[in-house]
Amino acid sequence: MRHFLFAVPVLLALAACADPTRDLDDPIDPMGDFSLGHVGVVAPNLEKLLASRDVTQDEWIAEMEQALGERFSRFDGGRYYHLGVSVEAYSLPPPIIPGKSAVAMNVTVWDDAAQAKLNPEPKVIQVIKVFESRISKNRDEQLAGLAQEAAREVENWLRDMQQTEGWFTGPDQEQAGTDAVAEDAASADPETVMAPQSQAVVVPPELLEVTRAAALGNTAQGPGRSE
Repeated sequence: MRHFLFAVPVLLALAACADPTRDLDDPIDPMGDFSLGHVGVVAPNLEKLLASRDVTQDEWIAEMEQALGERFSRFDGGRYYHLGVSVEAYSLPPPIIPGKSAVAMNVTVWDDAAQAKLNPEPKVIQVIKVFESRISKNRDEQLAGLAQEAAREVENWLRDMQQTEGWFTGPDQEQAGTDAVAEDAASADPETVMAPQSQAVVVPPELLEVTRAAALGNTAQGPGRSE
């Protein structure tokens, strides 16, 4: 798991030293037909790296659900998509101790109407705080900020996939995934939950299970970095 954060080519996504939720106050830029259905976060294989403060699985799950919900519940498209997230590794160094705050997680996106994954393999999202002031932040603030940065990286990835792969374009995106739809639908024994608009949203059990993909081949996508 250490390969997640320290043994991969670096793909920089530098951000200004500011509140990672600052863009949430801006006018909403729609993301195609995206509307958030369900966020499923797990952390069964969570690994603490280097000299880090302790953070429990439940704490990571709560923070990531909060950050992802806050960011993606803004969108009001005409189609539901679910996010399945597995938090894999983290570093949350205390003040003065050398190190950088970081988190690595796997993300899977489900199309609710098609009952199929948009990404066959989990996307590795990695955030490393290049410049940060840990002296002025307590543990909880440090954790919340890292989760918010990770949520922002997820949105950046989704927008990139919208542009490059045609995600969140409704029926058009189903044509290329007909076989995957049939396979997933045949094996699914869906769990039904209620969306904010009180419409039934079908969540496949697979979405709620571990989306972990620790193979070294997945780490070649590189981490996102933020200040």
